[in-house]
Amino acid sequence: MALLRAAVSELRRRGRGALTPLPALSSLLSSLSPRSPASTRPEPNNPHADRRHVIALRRCPPLPASAVLAPELLHARGLLPRHWSHASPLSTSSSSSRPADKAQLTWVDKWIPEAARPYAMLARLDKPIGTWLLAWPCMWSITIAAMPGDLPDLKMLALFGCGAVLLRGAGCTVNDLLDRDIDNKVERTRSRPFASGVLTPLQGVGFLGIQLLLGLGILLQLNNYSRILGASSLVLVFSYPLMKRFTFWPQAYLGLTFNWGALLGWAAIKESIDPAIILPLYTAGICWTLVYDTIYAHQDKEDDLKVGVKSTALRFGDLTKYWISGFGAACVGSLALSGWPYYPFIAAAAAQLAWQVSTVDLSSRSDCNKKFVSNKWFGALVFSGILFGRLVS
Repeated sequence: MALLRAAVSELRRRGRGALTPLPALSSLLSSLSPRSPASTRPEPNNPHADRRHVIALRRCPPLPASAVLAPELLHARGLLPRHWSHASPLSTSSSSSRPADKAQLTWVDKWIPEAARPYAMLARLDKPIGTWLLAWPCMWSITIAAMPGDLPDLKMLALFGCGAVLLRGAGCTVNDLLDRDIDNKVERTRSRPFASGVLTPLQGVGFLGIQLLLGLGILLQLNNYSRILGASSLVLVFSYPLMKRFTFWPQAYLGLTFNWGALLGWAAIKESIDPAIILPLYTAGICWTLVYDTIYAHQDKEDDLKVGVKSTALRFGDLTKYWISGFGAACVGSLALSGWPYYPFIAAAAAQLAWQVSTVDLSSRSDCNKKFVSNKWFGALVFSGILFGRLVS
């Protein structure tokens, strides 16, 4: 209150009475302020006392925009109770910060109920790229298995699409449960539900049970051969998060896991496996995963070194582009070996992969993420080529 009085005094001195609202403001301050002891009032014999307060006010630096947390964003993420007022010391009335806050909100923040939002974040429903990367090998395989001249089985495409959402979510839940003590030490992952304390491990185990139960419902709609093959993939799903602790090649293990659908999709249609067609397709998917997940791993390489976990990004180091170029070439070659006439589309997919490798800035987290997300288009190009090849053959 003393500071406000000093500010009023300074404004009155400068305005020479021109500012008419000042008397009313002074009376309002007097009515609101408690009776202050004499020691808190300005020194009567020191005309510069008020000025010192004004100068101190001027020297207070403004709060940087990067340090401001919008309550709206915290509410949306389920990290701040609804009954907390928006008039928080962490909030800002500046309209310039609002577009940035809104840009960070996803469809999960806008449409999922608040109580369910942490579980949606746990399943990465706000980041669908992982679902696309898991689904594309399934779609490739189902389409290759279609009869020449026919469309692929639409029911199977829908079932495997739903299965990709559930299995990817279950894999993320397992990963976050096992890595919760690591995630809170890594900048990119410390806001995840377990690392931040929004969810407890017991809640995560319950949610995992629901995901697996729904996945079982989809698996039971397939033939017996596919049920056994699909259930065996859970060994890979549950063990993958541990690989970064033991080997510099967890991305290769992820390739085995994420491309299991290349085996399963064919089996769901044919009730068997044709090694001459499916093994090259599976190999192509593994090499593709080594490309995109190595790029992805470069986002965390500094944190991984501190925490002590391993990745191909650390294994390859400055030679990363040479390594992933080789894996990209192996991916394209394996696709060609699968034996279907979609070579113009393979060339387009190869060009997309070459663009990723040649232009990625491995020292930029944002650019690594941009190139990683672009792989949904690589998968779409391969799928389009296979579909075209089946329709014209």
